[in-house]
Amino acid sequence: MFKTYSMELAGRTLTIENGKMAGLANGSVLVRYGDTAVLVNVTASKEPKEGIDFFPLSVEYEERLYAVGKIPGSFQKKEGKPSEKAILTSRAIDRPMRPLFPKDFRNDVVIDCLVLSVDQDNSPEVCAMIGAAAATAISDIPFNGPTASVNVGYVDNQIIINPNSEQRAKSRLNLTVAGTLNKITMIEAGANEIPDDTMLEAIKAGHVEIKRVCEFINKIAEEIGKPKFEYKHFAVDEEVYNEIEANFKDKMKTAVQAVDKEVRDRNIDELTAEIESSFTEKHGEEALEEKKQDIADSIYKLEKKCVREMIFVEHKRVDGRALDEIRPLSCEVGLLNRVHGSALFTRGQTQVLSVATLGMKSEEQILDGLDEEESKRYMHHYNFPGYSVGEAKTSRGPGRREIGHGALAEKALVPVLPSEEEFPYSIRVVSEVLSSNGSTSQASICGSTLALMDAGVPIKKPVAGISTGLVTDSENPDNYVMLTDIQGIEDFFGDMDFKVGGTKAE
Repeated sequence: MFKTYSMELAGRTLTIENGKMAGLANGSVLVRYGDTAVLVNVTASKEPKEGIDFFPLSVEYEERLYAVGKIPGSFQKKEGKPSEKAILTSRAIDRPMRPLFPKDFRNDVVIDCLVLSVDQDNSPEVCAMIGAAAATAISDIPFNGPTASVNVGYVDNQIIINPNSEQRAKSRLNLTVAGTLNKITMIEAGANEIPDDTMLEAIKAGHVEIKRVCEFINKIAEEIGKPKFEYKHFAVDEEVYNEIEANFKDKMKTAVQAVDKEVRDRNIDELTAEIESSFTEKHGEEALEEKKQDIADSIYKLEKKCVREMIFVEHKRVDGRALDEIRPLSCEVGLLNRVHGSALFTRGQTQVLSVATLGMKSEEQILDGLDEEESKRYMHHYNFPGYSVGEAKTSRGPGRREIGHGALAEKALVPVLPSEEEFPYSIRVVSEVLSSNGSTSQASICGSTLALMDAGVPIKKPVAGISTGLVTDSENPDNYVMLTDIQGIEDFFGDMDFKVGGTKAE
């Protein structure tokens, strides 16, 4: 049965339709906002994927150039691999959605957002993010949503929700914020030195509208939502976990405390061998083989618990730093003789080499996408090889993570670049991650600032980046501890990875 629901969002009508298209998906909605239309379908496998310890969610944001009346510029005249903008949008949809599925859910879930029509005044990305939450909420897939998203601009000292094309051109802020009825779950922003107080005000204003959209989705789900299906739970075996915690918690607390990541990993490997040996001695070889995955999951759970308790209760970090202490820094420029600019930036065990290249204006990147931007003169690329984390794996080209991290660094540096009139060159910076123990994207910002200056680019101000973290009380999420300059283990086991790039001013 065809149903249509509407609400006013930022002075325009947002409509969600169901029942006309894609009837075989677990959940399907067509989102209309002005003349923008995005079809969102969500499907789930009937059985869980075996042999994995994570939730296999895939998000696809598919751009079709017919949506803006264009024929693709490629030789084949059809869309190929996703554009960088499409990949970044997929990541923005994924981040607030993923934590709202059950933690022990292992069925494949695919969220597909197909852009059918684009009105430049109404963002298809926002429609896709709202549609993903709505389609999943009305589906039979287990989901603890909804979530919603809006775009926030800052024009003439006024905060604008979902700015139109003209307003975006003038805006000093491009903020996408996602959240639930109670919490902010994702922030993605680029800004021209916006004061902290203004940024906080913009986030709060966005959350007011997010709550309205969440209530709207809840009403739709109450009326047409399907009952959620039962799924196979993959919780840690409590009996195995309790035995390991009772006998090895103190040793785990000692094992995780190391400044050097390699030492800590070696400590965990040795403790794992000791735990397996003890389990075999007590229960036998067959029991060990049968419970191998449960033991591995229990060790991971115990490691996470020990790290979080140290930070939250003892205010003690695994490498001995204070909560607000930054790891040791070092910088070097001009390492490479035949390039235009180079810099090596090291923070703790994270190390990034950034190389800047200058070219003619004709070498700028031509964009074949759905929005009004047709080219860009500044390109920032980020590479993350296996050796940077001690893994023996070959490079298959940049993946979604690499594209996302390159975009973060690019977004941070664009506001300080000279105008084309002042500096009529195309600029490319490549950040090569040489060693990774957290915050490589922010190290890329720092190293790239240095590389640009080494290349003679007259940037307005230096830009630096850092990641902050959060560990909350499991009983009371409003009780928390903040961390400055998080390393890998604090990212994995914490509750937030918030990357911030800016100048000394803001």
